Amino acid sequence: MRQPAKTFQDLIVWQKAHQFVLLVYQFTSQFPKSEIYGLTSQFRRAAISIAANIAEGFKKKGAADKVRFLNIAQGSLEECRYYLILSKDLDYGDISGLMLQLEEVSRLLTGYANSILNSDS
Repeated sequence: MRQPAKTFQDLIVWQKAHQFVLLVYQFTSQFPKSEIYGLTSQFRRAAISIAANIAEGFKKKGAADKVRFLNIAQGSLEECRYYLILSKDLDYGDISGLMLQLEEVSRLLTGYANSILNSDS
């Protein structure tokens, strides 16, 4: 049996979300300078929000409170999904690797939220 997480950094979902943030920073650093206050900033903020809300929810007491933060993270994840589509349509780079990473975080996030909800019943 796996050891329960002691900090949010122990969560695989957080680790994968953090990797996604780093990849988004790398990807958006290639964007045109005209996007610095536009898509670059918005994309980075949304990516950070995924990992930050997982971290914030980790210490919350009670399943409902924890899951609320995970739901906010899921919303930010969908925002990033749109920014990836937009980046592709603007020809800002290859999004395939980022999309795969996003899908993995999405699956893990859904699983984590479901496990919290099911453990409280």
